[in-house]
Amino acid sequence: MNKVVRPNRRMLLSGALVGTVAALAGCSSTEEPSAANSASPEAPPTTPEAALERLLEGNQRWVKGEPQNPNRDPARRQALAQEQKPFAAVLSCIDSRVPPELIFDVGLGDLFATRTGAEVVSPVVTGSVEYGPLANGTPLIVVLGHQRCGAIKAAHAALSDGETLPGNLAEIVTALQPAYEQAAAAGGDDPVDAMVRAQAELTANDLRSNPDLAPLVAEQELAIVSAYYSLDTGAVEVLSGALS
Repeated sequence: MNKVVRPNRRMLLSGALVGTVAALAGCSSTEEPSAANSASPEAPPTTPEAALERLLEGNQRWVKGEPQNPNRDPARRQALAQEQKPFAAVLSCIDSRVPPELIFDVGLGDLFATRTGAEVVSPVVTGSVEYGPLANGTPLIVVLGHQRCGAIKAAHAALSDGETLPGNLAEIVTALQPAYEQAAAAGGDDPVDAMVRAQAELTANDLRSNPDLAPLVAEQELAIVSAYYSLDTGAVEVLSGALS
């Protein structure tokens, strides 16, 4: 299957790295397939379109207050003990109101979840996001910004007033300056919300231009989607990157 071959192709010249990364994830490519898929009510999606559809279907259940809470029982936990195969990677904020597994109504083994303040990335964060597509064949990355993001609000205030936030918070402000500038240039009644959306799109664009991920995007084996989560409604809005 393509999603098994793909990571080997991407890492053809560094087979040892594949083995090391797999070990860090608690997986073994030499083991027999586990019962993870049989414990799931549905087979995991294998294409970007199907993966995004699965997430948005789950989000609609969340919005309606009708979550199925799939893949969260002891049987699922046991089935995943030796092997995992998440169908999507989500880069979202640390905000306590934005847990990806709840928002998309998924469970154990469904997502690679990376969370940083305002989806700010660094080499280590980028490597964490890359892991899904490059070592696992994951067909979808979602960069998820959200309404009333505290990190964005603080950074916007600091950049507007020329202030420096304490500690390493200043690094987050620096990383968010491109989003601040893009939102300021666009104008609008809610510059903080505009900055939230700009940050999600800029981060997704950076990932799409990543030299290891870009070939997969070009071949439509991987989609990198920017999205926006409403705290008021619970709905996820796709901003860019969905394959037609």
